[in-house]
Amino acid sequence: MADRNARLAALMDEGGFSHKSLARAVVVAAARSGQDITCDHTYVSRWLKGAIPRGDMPRFIADAIGRKLGRQLAIDDIGMGDAAVSAIQPNLGLDFADHPETATTTVADLWRADLADADPLVRALPDSAAWNEASVRWLVSPPDGELTRSGNRSVGAVDVEMIRSTADAFSILDGRFGGGHARRALIQYLHTDVRPMLDGKYSDVVGRELHSAVAEALLLAGWMSYDSGLHGIAQRYFIQALRMTQAAGDRLLGGSILSAMSHQATFVGRYREAATLARAAFTGPAAASRQRWPHSSARWKRERWHAWEMNAGVISRCPRRNDS
Repeated sequence: MADRNARLAALMDEGGFSHKSLARAVVVAAARSGQDITCDHTYVSRWLKGAIPRGDMPRFIADAIGRKLGRQLAIDDIGMGDAAVSAIQPNLGLDFADHPETATTTVADLWRADLADADPLVRALPDSAAWNEASVRWLVSPPDGELTRSGNRSVGAVDVEMIRSTADAFSILDGRFGGGHARRALIQYLHTDVRPMLDGKYSDVVGRELHSAVAEALLLAGWMSYDSGLHGIAQRYFIQALRMTQAAGDRLLGGSILSAMSHQATFVGRYREAATLARAAFTGPAAASRQRWPHSSARWKRERWHAWEMNAGVISRCPRRNDS
């Protein structure tokens, strides 16, 4: 027998939901996504007893409750994290999201799916169109607004430094033993410790540093996945890392991520895309050349400069290559 869903019950109490009112709110949430569903109070009773609905229903439940509470909820928050894997869409993580909040939800779903070893994502092949769209969106999208958040957990500069220090430790393990050695442990850390910070309470300044630190950690996750031969999930981590730099306003780190994407495209034989990504890696940071390095680590500076030098070679070798 399934365990009672205490998280869902607590959120219903907080929002003043009855079984019937929640059912109605879920139907409305589904309609906002263009879906016509059936849901009544008996469904809610089963959820509270621990049943996990199929398809997109958990997402609609989180949306319905989150709108009432005035904050964004993930599937984990409503006690239905196991449902996320069964509801995975093959294109998860390939989009450069319009809003930072959407990117936060996307990376949380990616981390969960990766830990569950979801084949449609983890062992997928790279998508050339996704590379092109992400680089163009990063180059032309206007800056995001303020990143001030009002969640329940306070996040400060010490928390951001903890993320960076932890990522540095994983990077050392990666360098000594290879990406496959600690890849899963890094993803588990991001899922368990970092995701709640993204939904926390912080100022705009801290928010930008937080998103930059998460972007660096996602870049490392991408490299580790690449080294393990998992190019589909690696591409998704690179794209979401790039989106995080957009939120952070960190063009230099964005250039480094585009360089990594170019490296991957070259490795899998997508030379036209590799050259396009390499040019984008130069173009974006050029506009921010007078910015200060957001992270003082000499390691990151050396890696970024090395990546840009590498991409200069990519551009010179394949400026007009036509793919057959």
